[in-house]
Amino acid sequence: MNTYLPIIISSASVYIFIVLAIRLFGKKELAQLSVIDLVFILLISNSVQNAMVGSNSTLIGGLVAATTLFVVNFLLKKALLHSRKLNQMIQGNPLMLIYNGQIIQTHLDQAQISLEEIEAAVREHGVETVKQVNLAVLEVDGNISVLSDNFSSRSVKKRKAHRAINKNG
Repeated sequence: MNTYLPIIISSASVYIFIVLAIRLFGKKELAQLSVIDLVFILLISNSVQNAMVGSNSTLIGGLVAATTLFVVNFLLKKALLHSRKLNQMIQGNPLMLIYNGQIIQTHLDQAQISLEEIEAAVREHGVETVKQVNLAVLEVDGNISVLSDNFSSRSVKKRKAHRAINKNG
């Protein structure tokens, strides 16, 4: 076990570092996974691999690192479920982008969403113009929810997956 303890500690440390780094760089980084972002994530994973397993390139060393990542991920998700404060600290809060047809520019700037992007998101939800939107919110998971038709028509759109779930009522 002493042989693998450094791998466990390093893997857990790298996991926590990556979660915090992604949080610092904002929700948009995950919500809009472009080719550049994908390359970045792949390079980050490659750059921290040695930090996790060191010189141990054995199958067991890799499995210990992977298992550690799964366990830390599981524990973090449990902690997020049980601690509202920790959840807000790591995942943040929803951010209102449009209210009663008016764009909240300071929130768009904070989320690093351009006017063109929010207009496209509104159209993807089946609403012609921003003026017809009662409420648009950037959710903590990076999706944009749009309410229209006097708050009666709701649409949640995966920002890059281009899938919409429409709920009327």
